[in-house]
Amino acid sequence: MKKGLFKTSVTAKWIGKISLYLLPVLLSGSLCFAQQKNDTTKGGPYYKNIIRYNLSGAILFGFNRYVVFGYERVVTPHQSFSINVGLVSLPTLVNISTDSFNLSHDKQSGGFNLSVDYRFYLAKENKYPAPHGLYIGPFYSYNHFTRDNDWEYKNSGASSSITSHSVLNIHTIGGELGYQFILWKRLAIDLVLVGPGLGFYNYSATFDSNIDAATKEQLLEGIKQLITQKFPGMNYVFANKEFNANGTIHTSTIGYRYIVHIGFNF
Repeated sequence: MKKGLFKTSVTAKWIGKISLYLLPVLLSGSLCFAQQKNDTTKGGPYYKNIIRYNLSGAILFGFNRYVVFGYERVVTPHQSFSINVGLVSLPTLVNISTDSFNLSHDKQSGGFNLSVDYRFYLAKENKYPAPHGLYIGPFYSYNHFTRDNDWEYKNSGASSSITSHSVLNIHTIGGELGYQFILWKRLAIDLVLVGPGLGFYNYSATFDSNIDAATKEQLLEGIKQLITQKFPGMNYVFANKEFNANGTIHTSTIGYRYIVHIGFNF
């Protein structure tokens, strides 16, 4: 495995471990604030903290492949900030082949997600104070995916195995419009309804052995098929894009964010 990929994999593992400790710390640190309920003539006391789970990501990628939790804190009666972090990975890949290669083994997959946003709850449109109601605001999201695949190379009746190592980094910045329901003063259902943004994509692939230019080109085409067929939206992002001589694709495009969170208000 390449040194750079090893470092990013280690980083992903450490961030994943940190995320498992981050939310309990935030939760315990915020309990003292939970008692500070603000009185309002529009619905009585309310709570300033939400701990939540990204339900839509888990449904899309798989509950064991997308485990992202978040924390939202109200900072004024109509504003809040939130942070979300967790472990993610691409779906299992099967039945991919070219004229000379077959995907023989989906060896290893990993990654992490980190996103933040700042929300402005619209006072004139909402009956209740934040975090209940309609909101707008900016967001930033970072996704890091790694994948190892074994390929069977067919050449003149003989076959050999080649392992590919790929890394996908996605930085997205944009704005969002959403609505958060607070039911029974505790259950939070957060819907990010409109989230246009600009995404910056860096996709690179390396191999565990020296191969000639023609073989490398065929393998890169197979890897591109993996990402475009199995990762929602990537067929649009990487349309008409090709790997450069270093096995990397750099591109940017307009993206869209839609998320469903379910959480606990305290």
